[in-house]
Amino acid sequence: MNMKELVENFIKQLEEAIEIGENANLTSCDKEISNIVITGLGGSGIGGRIVAQLIEEQCKVPVVINNTYDIPSFVGSNSLVIASSFSGNTEETLMALEQAIERKAEIAIITSGGKILDLAKQRGYNHIVLPQGDSPRAMLTYSLTQQFYLLANYGIINTNFKNEIEQSILLLTESLEKIKQEAKEVAGKLFGKTPVLYSEAKYEGVTIRFRQQLNENSKVLCWHHALPEMNHNELVGWAGGKDEYAVVMFRNEDDFYRTKKRMDITKEVIEKYTDTFIEVHSKGSSRIQRSLYLILFGDWVSVYLSELREVDSKEVNIISHLKGELAKI
Repeated sequence: MNMKELVENFIKQLEEAIEIGENANLTSCDKEISNIVITGLGGSGIGGRIVAQLIEEQCKVPVVINNTYDIPSFVGSNSLVIASSFSGNTEETLMALEQAIERKAEIAIITSGGKILDLAKQRGYNHIVLPQGDSPRAMLTYSLTQQFYLLANYGIINTNFKNEIEQSILLLTESLEKIKQEAKEVAGKLFGKTPVLYSEAKYEGVTIRFRQQLNENSKVLCWHHALPEMNHNELVGWAGGKDEYAVVMFRNEDDFYRTKKRMDITKEVIEKYTDTFIEVHSKGSSRIQRSLYLILFGDWVSVYLSELREVDSKEVNIISHLKGELAKI
């Protein structure tokens, strides 16, 4: 499948992801979990960041997202470490996992195969196997959903997420043509410009996902920031702004009321320095629904922009080159 076909499968993947989670053979744990580390890179890692923000209101222990070789020094026998690697061979995740094992942490794994799956089977770790196939970034729905199932298995969250994902499927199905139409319009406005992405802090994971999709699918440089922090530094930098920058601001009905006002004022300031400021309003009655709406929207923007730029949205040869060079060391 090409990337456009994979994005077309987003909703179907959500349905399949629920089925995978329901059929996962997971065991309970008698440890009292005091902290959680979700370790993973790129398309395999972003699901954990998004889920960590989505569970903030009910999770009673700290959740740390790890995107490197080493794990935090606090990880120990009462830590839950979730390792997510679609290929199962991501070197950073493998090294982080080895450290977690040495520190006797509770281990859970999300993967489609590779060394990590072999390790999970050999040691009897809780694990959920994803379908093998395409690019990790195109499999986000699978890995993101399994994060919920693992956290529920350990009693960290309740199982309400299942209904929320099912409601998201209905919402996305009903909204799909509107999403695609708006995404195509936004891609046209981003064409030939450098995208700058903003959202409220609790939706930053979704914004990072959008940035990553523009990087890999559209082959463009861009950056993101979150409010209110952005108002304390980057807003001043817009004095050097110019029309080559195009802003996309994600807005949600549950954005904090003071941050909503900040967004309004921020828009007024930035519009003095660029002629492209786009506001995208999510749909949905919950944070899970709104997040999945924006994720699918961003995926479609990245594909449409790749078509305008006449680049292959699926190709990531430079990453393969990097891994090849590292393998020589």
